[in-house]
Amino acid sequence: MTLLELLQLLRKHLRLVIALPLVCALVMGVCSYLFMPNTYTASTSMYVLVKGDSTTKTSMSQDLSASQMIANDVSTLIKSDTVSKQTAEALKMKSLRDYKINVSSETTSRVISLTVTGEDAASTAIIANELAKNVSSVAQSVMDVQSVNVIDEAVTPTSPSGPSRIMYTAVAFLAGLFVAIAIVVLMDMLNTRVRGAEDVEELLGIPVIGRIPSMKGAK
Repeated sequence: MTLLELLQLLRKHLRLVIALPLVCALVMGVCSYLFMPNTYTASTSMYVLVKGDSTTKTSMSQDLSASQMIANDVSTLIKSDTVSKQTAEALKMKSLRDYKINVSSETTSRVISLTVTGEDAASTAIIANELAKNVSSVAQSVMDVQSVNVIDEAVTPTSPSGPSRIMYTAVAFLAGLFVAIAIVVLMDMLNTRVRGAEDVEELLGIPVIGRIPSMKGAK
């Protein structure tokens, strides 16, 4: 099937091609607003202070690689069960399973970024600050770290960070369009009726040498 034939086929079933994507997008839009609660994200940043740090540029350049490895270890430590349990116990929570915790560290510094995402705006900020507090004490006890200092404390977010309802609706629209095209193509493949001279030539293997025109109103 050529592209032109496909376009002609889609034009023939234009109602289905338009209606199905719109219905899918509408259903997803309604579901996202009714059944997907808002989520909020609070963020904090920390700086890893290593024992024996020097303020000279030479020392900092020499220890950059080792310092970055320590920062990566602290990033992993934040998401450990020990820090999570201590944070949950300090906040009198059963666990932090209802919250999504993301940690990232820069490749050329010892700055660590921590984000906490959940359905309660105030809780996300409280958990982020408590995680930063607990990771400092744990890092001091198990690593060669002097402290993990908070640069920017997490504040309660004022607007939701998700879900991305527009993106979900757009994806549903594209999925509906793809399904509509697949249905149209499948219907055409399953249609075995002879619809023209080309079909006759293909089925019988002989050329069509004449046609009898249809006459309206003839007896």
